[in-house]
Amino acid sequence: MERRVNELLGQMTLEEKIGQLNLISHGPPLRWEDISEGKAGALLNFNSAADVARAQALARQTRLKIPPIFGLDVLHGFRTQYPIPLGEAAAFSPRISRLASEWAAKEAAYIGVQWTFAPMADLSRDSRWGRIVEGFGEDPHLGSVLTAARVEGFRQGGLATAAKHFAGYGAPQGGRDYDTTYIPPAEMYDTYLPPFRAAVKAGSASFMAAFNALNGVPSTANPWLLTDVLRNQWGFDGFVTSDWAGIHELLGHGIAKDGAEAARKAILAGVDMDMMGQLYINHLPGEVRSGRVPESVVDESVRRILRTKMRLGLFERPDTDPARVDSIFPSAETRKVAREVARETLVLLQNRDNVLPVAQGVRSIAVVGPLADAPHDQLGPHAARGHKEDSVTVLQGIRQRAASAGITVNHAPACDLFCRNTDGLQAAVDAAESSDLVIAVFGEPQELSGEAASRTRLTLNGRQVEVLEALAATGKPVALVIIAGRPMELGQLADRIPSIVMAWYPGTEGGPAVADVLFGDANPSGKLPLSWFRTVGQLPYYYNRLPSGRPTLANNRFTLQYIDEAITPLYPFGWGLSYTSFAYKEAAIAKPRLGAGDTLKVSVDLANTGARDGQEVAQLYTRDPVATRSRPLRELKAFEKVALKPGETKRITLRVPVEELGFHLDDGTYLVEAGDIEVFVGGSSQAEAIGKAEIIETIRIPPTERRASISRSTAQ
Repeated sequence: MERRVNELLGQMTLEEKIGQLNLISHGPPLRWEDISEGKAGALLNFNSAADVARAQALARQTRLKIPPIFGLDVLHGFRTQYPIPLGEAAAFSPRISRLASEWAAKEAAYIGVQWTFAPMADLSRDSRWGRIVEGFGEDPHLGSVLTAARVEGFRQGGLATAAKHFAGYGAPQGGRDYDTTYIPPAEMYDTYLPPFRAAVKAGSASFMAAFNALNGVPSTANPWLLTDVLRNQWGFDGFVTSDWAGIHELLGHGIAKDGAEAARKAILAGVDMDMMGQLYINHLPGEVRSGRVPESVVDESVRRILRTKMRLGLFERPDTDPARVDSIFPSAETRKVAREVARETLVLLQNRDNVLPVAQGVRSIAVVGPLADAPHDQLGPHAARGHKEDSVTVLQGIRQRAASAGITVNHAPACDLFCRNTDGLQAAVDAAESSDLVIAVFGEPQELSGEAASRTRLTLNGRQVEVLEALAATGKPVALVIIAGRPMELGQLADRIPSIVMAWYPGTEGGPAVADVLFGDANPSGKLPLSWFRTVGQLPYYYNRLPSGRPTLANNRFTLQYIDEAITPLYPFGWGLSYTSFAYKEAAIAKPRLGAGDTLKVSVDLANTGARDGQEVAQLYTRDPVATRSRPLRELKAFEKVALKPGETKRITLRVPVEELGFHLDDGTYLVEAGDIEVFVGGSSQAEAIGKAEIIETIRIPPTERRASISRSTAQ
């Protein structure tokens, strides 16, 4: 392959090379003749087979007939929509992540898409940031496992991936999208970079540079990120694309006076492809001929792109059949998969008085809330080719299931989508009072979530709280289903509403999936992939924080706390209830003394002590209590989702290589220090302590030595 790449590169003119570095979207300023003239190495937003086939035919008219690569934002579905990535993360299941990604890829690949700008590997601890919806939450281990699973699933379904946004994009100041981030190097290595490193190990074909400036250096012109870490330390040999006009934004960042300087700084830092900036194609020929950019740098970028295209088999792949249409989806099979995935993501946050599942004696249900019948909004942001007409809404799902049980359903929206007025409130109260059970479906309309949807207030928008208070005042049992892209500030509603289910944006089959859980046909098993704050004033908020010299004491004002709110979360990371109950017994550490190459093995009996089939996510956390740097109070290191029948017990073993029990120094050196490691096992980040293991020797791994494990994994 390298010989083929170099032979082809040797035939190319400078202009043909730079054409390969140009990524341009369907529509203006793209001219179709740009493709036949070799001025587009990649194309995005081509989402119909006829357009893809036309572009492929034009590319064959070029002198060297190099095929373009077609990219699209396929984040959680193409036509069939699966739960948003943050919701999918709540399944705590790499199998589910692979399954959703594979089927999303199959649909997109069917009409000619070859490359997705996903997965988003950005860790975020701040729910004000709208794009938290696209990621996996706050934990680097969970993020690493699920990022790898998504890369594998997309590839299995026929799409190459672009892990994004590299890096630190999920920690903007004030939760403001596109704002700057300040993250110390050691924190980058320990917290924000592991999911990206997992993407390399899993074989991601490309990376996307982030919009943000990191510690004062924009990611799109950051050689430390794009060259030192990604290529030299991790050995990544795919290509890097900018985000949309990201190179042009270097002017706004104030580090380039004009387009030529922006292009020069980006390519020298390691950005191979210019997405919708047209700065490479306009300025790099002059930059190379003037000597300001060595042609060898351009050659290396082209080499990475050609290598990727050959790996994907694009030179041999037949053109897309222009007659293919996405209207054949959702199919019966994709609907079945979407329903299965959505069921796994639902999190039962609380369930006082066993309001759920719907009791046998219930003969009438009031379904209240505008999001109960909102086919567009349940798809969530970034829904690719999703059509609201394909959606089965929560109301429809409840009606279908209730009909089979002879239960009457009354729907009263109570207010408009944004709950700007409560003209329908009395009708909703009347429906509640005449029913045995109230299912309230409220939350965050899709427009309030996703990119460019940062918020300073995360309370339920409009007059939703007023409606919910009125429903609670009827005295009827109320179950609240939250449709949203992030945790919401619930305030006193958590005390007033006995049962609360987080449904995220559940996708095309969200209605039947929610109904499955509400009626007990499926037992909820989702766990929170991020801490659920009490109030927005706690943000950023995360479980794996560093210890304080003044740990919280309830009766001592001068310790870590707030004077107006509890310091604890409303619901902790890893939290999620079930209709059955689980017990952890006889936990044991197999080998209490660990050296280099050893594995921490923790076994525990996990028992279903209730009366229903259920799934539990067993979670293992560790803490290094004494180290040369402060270490987090707890860190998730392993988890396993286990299915158990009533009364059944399984002995499970959770494993952590000793080399994963360390931390980074600022220069990228990885250090596993000799000393005790505390171990916790349970069903959330509040797991019980079960003992200690001792690391008997210090292990020091320089940055470039960690590259070997990545190379071996990618080769496999």
